[in-house]
Parts: sequence; structure tokens; C-alpha cells
Amino acid sequence: MMNPGASTLLRVGGALAIAASFGTSAPAQDLRIGFIAPKTGIFAQLGTDMQNGFQMYLDERSGMLGGAKVTLIVEDDQGKPDTGVTKANKLMLQDKVHMLVGGVLATTGYALAPVATREKMLYIGSIATADDLGQRDFEKYPYMVRPTFVPSQPSHPLGQWACEQGYKKIVAIAADYAFGHETLGGFQKAFEDCGGRIVQKIWPPLGTKDFGPYIPTIKADADAIFSLMVGPMSLQFPKQLRGAGIKKPILGGGTSYDEFALPFMGDEVVGDVSVLHYSAAIQTPKNEAFVKAYRTKYGKVPSYYSENNYTTAQWIDEAMKKANGKWPGPEQFIKLMQGIKLDAVRGPVSMDDMRNPIENIYIKKVEKKPMFGYDKPELWNTVIKTYPNVSQFWTYGKEKFLAQPVYSRDFPPCKFCQ
Repeated sequence: MMNPGASTLLRVGGALAIAASFGTSAPAQDLRIGFIAPKTGIFAQLGTDMQNGFQMYLDERSGMLGGAKVTLIVEDDQGKPDTGVTKANKLMLQDKVHMLVGGVLATTGYALAPVATREKMLYIGSIATADDLGQRDFEKYPYMVRPTFVPSQPSHPLGQWACEQGYKKIVAIAADYAFGHETLGGFQKAFEDCGGRIVQKIWPPLGTKDFGPYIPTIKADADAIFSLMVGPMSLQFPKQLRGAGIKKPILGGGTSYDEFALPFMGDEVVGDVSVLHYSAAIQTPKNEAFVKAYRTKYGKVPSYYSENNYTTAQWIDEAMKKANGKWPGPEQFIKLMQGIKLDAVRGPVSMDDMRNPIENIYIKKVEKKPMFGYDKPELWNTVIKTYPNVSQFWTYGKEKFLAQPVYSRDFPPCKFCQ
């Protein structure tokens, strides 16, 4: 583990720079990227997956993005928003980076967005995301771009899908912070709009390891359980729930069953359903090649934290190509990003006028089987339904959606709770 106060300076493309010094062509411009991710603490594995995804794209292109040499400066925020702000200030003021990338928690996104606005610094939230950063408050934060998703975006389709399966009453249990509130809010809104009922909301604190106090309170007459877990919580909740003898179907937000956790889970999660804009089991040639290359390089299946940062690097690459390899400034760079329709590992991605992605959303079911030529049966998030070109406003329309409050602990209200 690295010292939490230390920074890691990764210089890539050195061999190309040396070679260029013996040639007649002008040297490429340097592009300095500040990368913020937890490298220590309970979210350290997520930070490793983030950095690996971004680094893999760089390595595949010999350390160049759009004709510019990249200097990637990685800072450990320990999964703490206040530490993230400290590290962002260091990257901007001391290291003179052209852009910030990363952050994990929604609360980190909320903390870094105003810092980026203050310094007029491009901030690409490759993982850190929150609904109102890209909705009602997006004009306050003109320098933040989200190539990932906003929390409620995948859970709207899951709420609709749950209705289509005939579920009528669902108990919800979600991590008690912004990402959990907004993810559950999207699910509840869509589920209740099509006739379902959320009959109970349970809010364990972020980082909970023992769900013993919560599991016995789950209403026995519910048809299913919606869960939103993050980090180590994802491993513990289904194991403890099944250990308590509860066999109700589980429908989860994407982080509850993401590939960062799936290899460490047991057969108790087989059959559980989740939703996200990426699955390592997407059966396309592009994703199969990505999974095999990532697994060869890092010894594990890529998570959404990996793919999102790989795709973030790809988006930067394409925008820099349009800028002819020269940094055009944050405002122009954002305009270039908004004009790109990306053929990403996850599928087609574009950006709306509020700097949020429009992309496929995948309903996934955990199955144990071999895939992509790997002989050993393993747990995979098999895609069972694809909702194409999903925006953050689902089917509600922008004007109607923005007229309601941001999803929170209390909105939508739990009108069917007793």
C-alpha cells in the first residue's frame, strides 16, 4: 500500500519522446492529466480498477492520446471527499494539470465540481457522479463532464423491468448516502409509476459490514428486495441475507454485483439481477477482446470501474484528435467531447446537452458458466435485456423530469410504507 499522503507520478510515452529527439518532426505536446482515485482504504480495489482501465488504454497507444504525450499524475483520495478536494488543489495549483479525472463516491463528485468551477478546470467524473450535478445544478458546474452515468439512470429501466416481471411489493435497502438515495429514487419512481409499491426503505450506513440489525426487519410479505451496496458491502449483504434463510429475489443496483465483487461471491448470488451500463459478459467482439486483454494484463475480469476509465481515455483521445493534438482549453474541449458519438466497449455512447451520457442500459442476471473461451465455470453478469439509448430522463422528458425534486432519502416519499 502506498502512503496516503504520497502521489504517484506515472510518465508514459518516454520511449517515443527519446525516439522523436533523433528525428526531424516536432515533439508532441504534453497533456497533463490529474487522476484522483482511492488507492488506500476500503475502496482501494475500486481505485485500482479505475487506474488499470485508464492505463490500459494509454499503454495500447504507447502513452499518446490524440497525438499528445500523456503525463498521468495519480493521487490517492482514500475515498474521502475532503481528501479529494485537497488532492485536486495540489494537482491544479502545483502540478498544473490540464484536466482532472476520477473520484469514486457521489459525494466526491459533489465536492470536486465546485472546485473545478472555481479554477475553470475540466473535471471528467469517470466514476464519481450524482444526479443534480448533471440536472438542476449543471449550469453551476460548467467544467464537469460525466462519461459514466447518473445514479438514477440505470435504475429507471430496472423499475420498469421489475413491473414487467409481475413484482407488486418490494422492500428497498440501500447505502445511506447520495448515490444510494438517487439510485433507489430512480427505481422507486419507475416501479411505482407502473403500478408497483415500495413498502419499506432501509438505510444502512455506507461501509456497513454487519447487516444483522437490518435483515430481521425486512417485511415478510414483499415479493422481492431491491439493494444498492457499494464496496465491501456488496460482498456481505447477499451472503448474510441468504444465511438468514431469506430466499426472496434480489434486484440490485449495478455496484451491488459489479465484476469487482463478483469473483469473491459464492453461489448464493446465482440468479440475482442487477442493472448497469456495462457488463463484462456483453457478447460483442469489442467487449470480448477487451475482457481478454484486460484479464491477460491484470489477472482479473474488468469491472465497470475499469471500463468507464478505459472509455474515458478513449473519449479524451478522440477529442484530442479533433483538436489536432493540442490542448484547446477546457471550454472548447468540452464542446469537442459533446460532439463525439463513441463506439465504446460498453456500446454506443453520446452526450446530451447537459454533459451526461446517452447509452445502453443492461439488465443482468448472475449465472455460473464458462464464457469467451475460458473453460472454468465462473460467475458472470449475463445480459438478459438491453434498453438502448437511455438518457438520464428515462421516458419522462427533460422538462417534466426536472420539474420534480432531486431523488433523495425522502423523495419519492414512501407512501406505501407502514
